[in-house]
Amino acid sequence: MRRSISRAVPIILILTLGATGCAPEGSGGSENADGESITVAYQTTSAFIQVDALMKKAKEDFESANPDVTVNLEPIQAEENDYATKLALMQRSPDTAPDVFYEDSFRVRPDAEAGYLLALDDYLAEWEDWDTGFIDSAKQAGVGSDGSTYAVPMGTDTRALWYNKEVFAQAGLPVPWEPKTWDDILSAAETVKAAIPEAVPFNIYSGTGMGEAASMQGFEMLLYGTEDTLYDDDEGKWIVGSQGFKDSLQFVSDVYVGGLGPEVAEALDSNYYQQLNGEWYPANQVGASIDGSWIAGNWLADGPTPWPEWSEVMAVTPMPTQDGGEPGATSMSGGWTLAVGAGTDNPDAAFDFISTALNKENSLSYNVNASQVPVRSDVAEDPEFTESSPVSGFFSDLVEVTNYRPTTSDYAEISGNIQQAMEAVMTGEQSVDEAAAAYDEAVTSLVGEENVSQG
Repeated sequence: MRRSISRAVPIILILTLGATGCAPEGSGGSENADGESITVAYQTTSAFIQVDALMKKAKEDFESANPDVTVNLEPIQAEENDYATKLALMQRSPDTAPDVFYEDSFRVRPDAEAGYLLALDDYLAEWEDWDTGFIDSAKQAGVGSDGSTYAVPMGTDTRALWYNKEVFAQAGLPVPWEPKTWDDILSAAETVKAAIPEAVPFNIYSGTGMGEAASMQGFEMLLYGTEDTLYDDDEGKWIVGSQGFKDSLQFVSDVYVGGLGPEVAEALDSNYYQQLNGEWYPANQVGASIDGSWIAGNWLADGPTPWPEWSEVMAVTPMPTQDGGEPGATSMSGGWTLAVGAGTDNPDAAFDFISTALNKENSLSYNVNASQVPVRSDVAEDPEFTESSPVSGFFSDLVEVTNYRPTTSDYAEISGNIQQAMEAVMTGEQSVDEAAAAYDEAVTSLVGEENVSQG
């Protein structure tokens, strides 16, 4: 979720970690008389508070059951890019490495290969919930290249088109909206632009400021709706030179250079997500956007930006394939996990904390509050979840057409190259052909000519 996973980390970050939300919570940094404690690190922002609530509840439950162990919570106040950087810094030293941490699923494999994660197979074999509660396909989110499991999934997600029914009605567009092709999306955006000049007709996350949201919610939601993909799983090679890649960049250009999206400077701001969903949508200033199943969590009564009317104003529809080809719609899935640090002095307590945080009760509460697609079958079937949101069933059904990011250790850096290509065309710095050629060159240089395939 940064430009390049191998780039040098600014030394200033090391000096400012303590001032950016990394001070332990809940215990004041103190330990029990016998000195036993574990540290749990995770991301939080002003618009992302659900994980914080989960960790505080898990700490309470865990310490109640284990009075001899103190849980030190270390919430990292940061957007996605900075969270990954700060967590990486913490992992470099035994003095700062957390015992348990919040880990994006696409980072599990490279972090396991780097030796940051503890294999959990022995613990999982003794945890009844793992066999009876968790969905088999979801377990793959925590599997490393050696076949061992290094992280436990918290929930998964799917992505689709969100749109504001009041904006669409004002622009004279049909509700429900059922676009069948990319051209249908652009046409609707043109209509909104003409009818409501002050509104943002259409949003697609793009550029380095938005990190993985640009790669996944943006670019890959386009690319996986073409006849091409990023990676050839059968050959084990990255695909370069594909028409689908260029067509996806062209769509980004059509939105931004064509004046159908937000101002470029706003879209490149790492806080843009909060502005879009927390301010502009409730104010009827956005037509539509590509976004995730979790967005409604922002608008719940206990969310960061409550919006009681959201279910009456907002609607969802599947993201169509480029030209309406089979299967007619597409989505991307990812999700986050909890992992144990390889250097922990108390692996038993660290895993027990994870099993507490992700038991049925806490998973149910988290999946409802964060609008996640459950990875536990008992949660997915629970009426408290199924009746929690008018869109929960819609996003769960998208699993049938969803796609997943390549599970390779070099994906993170290639994702950064995707973001750079998107930014180059959205700003007009490069043409689509130039940006695609720069991406191809960067990928080939990274993985070697023997590991790329021409699209």
